[in-house]
Amino acid sequence: MSPVPATIFRGRRGAVIENDHLRVTVLQEGGHIAEIFDKVSGVSPLWIPPWPSIEPSSYDSSKHPEFGADSEAKLLAGIMGHNLCLDIFGGPSAEEAAAGLTVHGEGSIAPYEIAESNGTLVLKAHFQLAQLRFERFVELRDRSLRIREWVENLVPWDRPIGWTQHVTLGPPFIEKGTTQLRASVTKSKVHEADFGPDMHLKSGAEFEWPMAPLSTGGVADLRTVSGAPASTEYTAHLGDARRQHLFFVAFSPAFRLAFAYVWKRADFPWLGMWQENCSRKNPPWSGRTTTLGLEFGVSPMPESRRQMVDRGRLFDVPTYRWIPAKGRLEAEYWVLAQSADHIPESIVWPE
Repeated sequence: MSPVPATIFRGRRGAVIENDHLRVTVLQEGGHIAEIFDKVSGVSPLWIPPWPSIEPSSYDSSKHPEFGADSEAKLLAGIMGHNLCLDIFGGPSAEEAAAGLTVHGEGSIAPYEIAESNGTLVLKAHFQLAQLRFERFVELRDRSLRIREWVENLVPWDRPIGWTQHVTLGPPFIEKGTTQLRASVTKSKVHEADFGPDMHLKSGAEFEWPMAPLSTGGVADLRTVSGAPASTEYTAHLGDARRQHLFFVAFSPAFRLAFAYVWKRADFPWLGMWQENCSRKNPPWSGRTTTLGLEFGVSPMPESRRQMVDRGRLFDVPTYRWIPAKGRLEAEYWVLAQSADHIPESIVWPE
């Protein structure tokens, strides 16, 4: 392996890999896949926050009040595109936060070593608080990415973990009331938490994809991004048990681009959908952000470690994964960008 020439993306240190069709940018701190730029349509579907980004290691609550001062602040200071949630998916407990753990765990803020091997980016990190070692391999192929990951438990006991790929799409690819979505999911549930006055779905309601119950009666079709002036929602979806491989695909009519992820159900049985549409008024959100989070992993809901374990199962499927003592887990998934006149109804695993 050889070092990758450093690049600066939106003020952040990172590395780039590209071909005639796609440009992929990853960040050194947090390991985020910040950009998957499609050269045909001229857009990256991944979300870039409207606020300035800084390296997570430089965050200081007294110097950077614009990001807030809670356990999410360091994550928000550097979040971009596709971030890794490991070894929790959600917020820490009060005790974990006091000990330095941030929302979604160290996977989203830790420093990564980045190298290149035969056209593949290799990202390595050691999560000191969680005592995990992590590697990700990003291989660019024509108009797709093959991504492989492994996580190693450095402690001599079995442990439950959260492990979620937090893919967030944003403007200009995401357009209110216009962007379309398809996913290979079935049983679904609205998060039990009250997200505030701009939450339109019925809290805690169970339903079959894609028709979600509204709190005022009726249903919302989740296959189209909400056109409401303000909304905030989270729904959890179980992957179709009849399929070996699961997918989501988002389609922008304006850019004539279908953007998809496909993964193995055995690795990640759950897909979470998060919509934040000009609802959060606290900094750094300030009521100006539109996102569509499509978060596939081993857990259905963003919640604390204790809540994850106490929940145990949803629809009779585990809500976390065990990693053995001194053991290792592996996963593989693909990202595809396809020019299209309409949204594909299904995505197949690339050969």
